[in-house]
Amino acid sequence: MLWLAPAAFAASIAVDVGHYREKPGVISARGVTEFEYNLQLARDVAAALRRAGHKTLLIGDDGLAGNLGSRAPRAAGMNLFISVHHDSVQPRFLSSWDIDGETLLYSDRFSGFSLFVSRLNSHTESSLKCASAIGAALRGAGFTPSRYHADPIVGENRPFADEANGVHYFDNLAVLKTASIPALLFEAGVIVNRDEELRMRDPAVRKRIAKAIAAGSSDCLGRPISGANK
Repeated sequence: MLWLAPAAFAASIAVDVGHYREKPGVISARGVTEFEYNLQLARDVAAALRRAGHKTLLIGDDGLAGNLGSRAPRAAGMNLFISVHHDSVQPRFLSSWDIDGETLLYSDRFSGFSLFVSRLNSHTESSLKCASAIGAALRGAGFTPSRYHADPIVGENRPFADEANGVHYFDNLAVLKTASIPALLFEAGVIVNRDEELRMRDPAVRKRIAKAIAAGSSDCLGRPISGANK
């Protein structure tokens, strides 16, 4: 059975800021933490969802939520949980470059967005429905899904749940398997890719991503999207 919000009411959607200040995730090609990118985009996503008529809860925006297993339970009773992240690559693909007096790691080999759902989540079917809808909306907005997480190598090998829309199964992700509601994790782009990092820091690009997520969420949950194009 799909978990769908009643059509007469706005959906309630939790937007989780991936990582936290003490362990901020990937370091980008220009030395910026993933957490900073996640925070900016999560705020834009939450704003786009509200413009589309949804209620939102922003989780982890203070940078102090170190217990990942405690995040999703905060969204209990809501309609959807979206965890916002930015991507890296396996260490074997990284090279070094010098920028602004620092030597940093980068890889221009991979780019694109990815979405993940867990089969250990009690609402896998609904999670996949929403992830596919968001992936389709992102593709419609001109973004391209990455394929490398499905590569049969150590550290990847995440099977496709919906190949066309860039959705993978990743069963043991803590924020997904601990959620009591439909949940997905979104990797917006590869910030160790030097060109893609520049795109991810562009406010106009973030707005397009956020609008696509709002449109996909609305399509999945049966919500109106009258404000999504503002």
